[in-house]
Amino acid sequence: MDRWNRQPDEARAGEARGELSARSARALWWGSAGLVLAVLGTSVLVAGTEHGRRLPVAVALVLVQACALRWQTRAPVLVLAVNALTGLAVWALLPAVSLTGALLAAQVTLCVLSATRPRRVSVRALAAMCLPAPPAFHAGGSAGLAVYLLTVLLAWTAGQWRGAQQARRRAETRRAVVEERARIAREVHDVVAHTLSVMVVQAAAADDVFAQRPEQARQALRAIETGARSALGELRLLLRAFRPEAEAEGEREREREAEAAPGGGDSESDRRPGPSLAGLDELADRVRATGMTVRVHREGPAEGLPAAVDLAAYRIVQEALTNTLRHADGADEVRVRVAVEGECVEVTVVDNGRTRQSGPASPGAGRGLVGMRERARLVGGSLRAGPLPGGGFEVAARLPVERTS
Repeated sequence: MDRWNRQPDEARAGEARGELSARSARALWWGSAGLVLAVLGTSVLVAGTEHGRRLPVAVALVLVQACALRWQTRAPVLVLAVNALTGLAVWALLPAVSLTGALLAAQVTLCVLSATRPRRVSVRALAAMCLPAPPAFHAGGSAGLAVYLLTVLLAWTAGQWRGAQQARRRAETRRAVVEERARIAREVHDVVAHTLSVMVVQAAAADDVFAQRPEQARQALRAIETGARSALGELRLLLRAFRPEAEAEGEREREREAEAAPGGGDSESDRRPGPSLAGLDELADRVRATGMTVRVHREGPAEGLPAAVDLAAYRIVQEALTNTLRHADGADEVRVRVAVEGECVEVTVVDNGRTRQSGPASPGAGRGLVGMRERARLVGGSLRAGPLPGGGFEVAARLPVERTS
């Protein structure tokens, strides 16, 4: 089951705090440690040839810096202090190594700290890194001082630029999630409104025939009971899944639409049910009209599914097909599988195209995956998406089915 949970809320919370994933942190460590060993390590070996006794100590200090970089994403302030002190020690042992080079690991850590921590913390760290300016001036004059201050300022500025990029990406993701939740809320509202409208008609019919045809009235009452249970299930699912900020944003969106709609948005068209898996063939036909081969495979009965789950499955297939048309280079075939097995619905969409790996992302890129994951999460399910080893792209969702009782 772990493979269905590759997008946990904990990981999303970590990204919101500016933390890196384990893979990114490991790659950053290898890259920065390699840079320090290549540049500073080489300088120490060259400068230490004339100081045989000091060389082993200097080499050990360089290794300490490289190892300390392993924790620069978790505790950048502590790592910055360690790297600054060891760098100053290397420079004191081997004055032939420039102060800028001796503090290279500290500058790398300053860049990471500037990107991942609040500005007030990074500004203090920048000020602390400027404290060795007098020794830099004493050792290298004005040129040495200028080089040192420039490298420190560039490291801090690069971190600020990277942090701003991450903040924009997180804001875009949050905006996409809120917009998707608002759309889901409107669609579930339409489903429940349709169910209640049918219940009103059935109640009126039961009242008309209650005395003359009691059996027909009982059938209408049983249909009303079933509809009421279904509507309560949809509302319970929506209230359990939505977060307060999403509810507020959705309410504001609905108020804006109600003000813009003539008649207050209470027309019959507002109460019609949303799309469902019953319309999957029509969706596939629209994609086939573009020249794409679409193969649809169904397993198990799709009738009687909760409306929110049915709608989520349909929207996931729809968005996955749209992504194939927009982003899968060279794709000419896509396979759709919808399996209703026991207490869950499994949706899989696989194409045979090539996913674009390079080039600047267009505005809003990635919103489709964000929306699909949010739809799966809001019904208590999960979704994974990514390229396949043999080529192509796969979207797989697992949606639990809660039977009303």
